[in-house]
Amino acid sequence: MRVSNILIAGCGDVGSRLALRLSNSGCKVWGIRRNASVLPGFIQGISANLTDDENFPALPTCLDAVVYCVAASGFSEELYRDAYLLGLQNLLDQIHIQNIPVKRILFTSSTAVYSQRHGEWVDENSDVDPEGFSGRVMLEAEQCLADSGLEYASVRFGGIYGSGRARFITSVKEGRLKICDSYPQYTNRIHSDDCAGVLEHLLELECLEACYVAVDCAPVSKQEVGNWMAEQLGVGYPATVSQSDIKGGQNKRCKNTRLLASGYQFLYPDYKAGYAALLGQPR
Repeated sequence: MRVSNILIAGCGDVGSRLALRLSNSGCKVWGIRRNASVLPGFIQGISANLTDDENFPALPTCLDAVVYCVAASGFSEELYRDAYLLGLQNLLDQIHIQNIPVKRILFTSSTAVYSQRHGEWVDENSDVDPEGFSGRVMLEAEQCLADSGLEYASVRFGGIYGSGRARFITSVKEGRLKICDSYPQYTNRIHSDDCAGVLEHLLELECLEACYVAVDCAPVSKQEVGNWMAEQLGVGYPATVSQSDIKGGQNKRCKNTRLLASGYQFLYPDYKAGYAALLGQPR
């Protein structure tokens, strides 16, 4: 589907990467964030608080598509509800109130909607019964989108890394990364450039599914990634500790089969390609 006029709501890191790709392909891009003055010149900025329905800005009247990719300002249920649910509902309401002829809307969701913890493979058809508030809020937002009457897709991203997101590298370098000694801690990643690539791909896709799992092609144990990273940095392997000393319960493997079948080709198909680029190594 050809889209030429796109609004990116929550135009931060991934949104700006997407905007650059769209602008380079000839699209006109608007971006909403609280302070739009920080946006680069190729984005037409709209300063707004998406949670403030009483002072919602006028939207461009020619929009073909919307990408909702906000980031919560902190890790609490209240902040998640404000960012991912209230803001989305306000935007959807305004699209209808202002009679904007949007053809397609994408929502950046999360693999947190899956609660599997025993190394299971999960995809778009797997059960979703999240234990944490983050996954529950994402599911509510996905349902809000499904009820909008617009053509849509919820894009369930895994752990995002890339330029400016080097927390994992730093934790290995400083010896702070801990590995559980009793289960694999499977993790699922995607480079931020691929996040933008996936969103651009789905905007242009002729036939859109309602949901996509967006992770790279190599779910892998935290220990494998940590040990590989330690070797690249020339530091000691991460320490192994008991399960009681590990925060979080990530241990599922997400499939990107649907995304690959739609024709998307990854820039960084696995963690080695992505992290090697961040470390300045040849791919």
